[in-house]
Amino acid sequence: MRITLSFATTADGYLDDRSDRRLMISTPEDWKEVLRLRARHDAILVGAETLRRDNPALLLHNPDAQLLRMTAGLRPDLTKVTVTRLGRLDPAMKFFTEGDADRYVFSEREIPELNGVAAVISSNGPVTAAFIVTELERRGVRNLLVEGGAEILRMFLDAGQADVVRRAVNPQLRLGTERGGARFCFEPPKEASCTTEELGGMEVLTAVLHPSTAEEDLQWLARATQEAFRCKPSDTCYCVGAVIVLPDGRTFSGYTHESSPTHHAEQEAIRKAVEGGADLHGATIYTSMEPCSTRSSEPESCTQLILRHEFARVVFACYEPDCFVQCQGARMLREAGVDVRVYPELAHSVREANAHLKA
Repeated sequence: MRITLSFATTADGYLDDRSDRRLMISTPEDWKEVLRLRARHDAILVGAETLRRDNPALLLHNPDAQLLRMTAGLRPDLTKVTVTRLGRLDPAMKFFTEGDADRYVFSEREIPELNGVAAVISSNGPVTAAFIVTELERRGVRNLLVEGGAEILRMFLDAGQADVVRRAVNPQLRLGTERGGARFCFEPPKEASCTTEELGGMEVLTAVLHPSTAEEDLQWLARATQEAFRCKPSDTCYCVGAVIVLPDGRTFSGYTHESSPTHHAEQEAIRKAVEGGADLHGATIYTSMEPCSTRSSEPESCTQLILRHEFARVVFACYEPDCFVQCQGARMLREAGVDVRVYPELAHSVREANAHLKA
C-alpha cells in the first residue's frame, strides 16, 4: 500500500483553532489540489475527533473521478475510514450519511450503534497504524490518503507508515497559543526527496519518504510466484515460492517442502542464504504469499525467522487465506518496523499454484 499524509497548518503550526466552527486554512487553489489528490487514492482516513469537530463528508466532489471509479467496478466515492478509542460516533455524521462509499471504523471495541451504517473492525488492544494498513489492504485498498488530525498523523509517521507527506502552510494566518487548537510540526528527514511550490498563497512541501519500488518489486515477485509451481501439492499447506535479494545483489530462492516436509518457502531460501555465508541484515525477501505467523511443525514461524535475521523489506502477492489459521504475518512485520509491500496483481498466479486447495 502507498500511504500519503496530507494536512494544512497556519504559519505557527496549528491545524485548527479553539472555536466551534471549522477553520479553513487552505486557500481555494490549494483546496482544489487537495480534491485532486483525493481522486488519486482508494481510501481516505481521519480521526474520530476530526469527525466530531468538523463533521466532514470526505467526498470527491468530482464527477469525472467518480465515473472512473464506477468504470473500474468501485463505488463512486472514496472508501472512508476513521479510528476511535472511545467509540462516541453519531451515525448522523456526514461521514456516515453522505456519499456512496464503503465505510470502516477501527475501534478497540464493538460499536453496536453503527450496525448497518459502517463496518467496525475491532482490535485486541490499541489500534495501531500497522493494524489499520494491514486490514485495509486485505480489503483491497491500494492507496490511502490520511488527512488527520494531529494524533493520527503522528501515529502513522512514528510507525513508519507514510510514503509521502504533503504539508501546506498558510503564511498569512497565525493563531497564537490563546486561539490555537491542535498543533502539528513536520520536518522531512535528510534522506527524503522534497519539492516545494507556491499555490494560491499557500507554501506547499511534498516530501517523498519512500520512493516507489514497484517495477523492481514486481520483477522479483514474479520469480517468487513461479518458484511456487515447483512445490508438490499438499492438502495441508500452500504451495509458496520465495526469493531473497541481498544488498550486494546476490539472490537465493526456495519453495515449500524443497528439502524437508515441514519447511516453508521462506525457510528454504533463508537456509540456502545462511549456508552460503550471507548476512541477511537489510535484505529483501519476496514471497508469493504472506509469511506465516503461527507454526506447529517448526520452532519458529516464517515471520519470526524474518525478524530474527533482520530483513528490511518483505514483499508478497497474496494474503494468506483463513484456510488453516488466521495469519497475522504482515501486521507483525509492520509493527516490528519492517517495510511490507503487497502486489495483488500477481495473486492470480498464487491462486493457480494452489488450485488443489479450492473447496
